[in-house]
This record gives sequence, C-alpha cells and structure tokens, in this order.
Amino acid sequence: MKETESPSLAELTGRLIAFRDARDWRQFHTVKNLIVSLTLEAAELLEVTQWKTDAEVEDAVADPAVKARLEEECADVFLYLLLLTQRLDIDLVRAAAAKIVRNDAKYPADKSRGNARKYNEL
Repeated sequence: MKETESPSLAELTGRLIAFRDARDWRQFHTVKNLIVSLTLEAAELLEVTQWKTDAEVEDAVADPAVKARLEEECADVFLYLLLLTQRLDIDLVRAAAAKIVRNDAKYPADKSRGNARKYNEL
C-alpha cells in the first residue's frame, strides 16, 4: 500500500500491531503506559499552539511546515489510541458511533445551538 492511500481502520491497526510485534515492543505496551504515551503525544499536539492566540493558530495552519507538524502529532495521538483500544479490545468505531448517539440525546440541537456552554448551565 502506498503512503498516500487510506487503509481501513482494521488494516491500519493490523499494520501497527505488526510493526510493534516485529520490534518486540508489546511488553512495554501496558494499559498505563499506552495512556501515558497517548497523553504525552496529545501534549505535543497542544505545544504547537502554545502561547498563540486563536487567530495566530488559524494563520499558522496555512504554513505547510506547521500543518505537517500538526499532521504528524495527530498521527501519533491516533496511533497510540489504536494501540490502546486494541489492547483493551474496544471497537473504536462502534464506541465513537455510540458516543455520538449519547451526545445527541445529552445536547439537543434546539437547546445547544451556538452556545459553548452546556444547555443546562444557562
């Protein structure tokens, strides 16, 4: 598969697990270590925007170098999330779909539209 092609989530997870296993890294991938690593990678994503205003960040993403850094950090977060959900036997797509359904019930559009606060905090 070419780097530019988008594999399915199952294919991507399989490739990631094969990569990990070829290096004998599963021994380090405890639930705690994966959660710590996921959090650290998310912090690296946050670091790209540190000390910048919203406007500065919006302008910065037009820079190909900044966008490439964001893409790489997003990929790191995603890959650790895949490792964690594989380790916990969580169907991430199913869990995300179920969460959208719960959020739809929790945040009705007619009460939440255009408001950053929860509708019940007004």
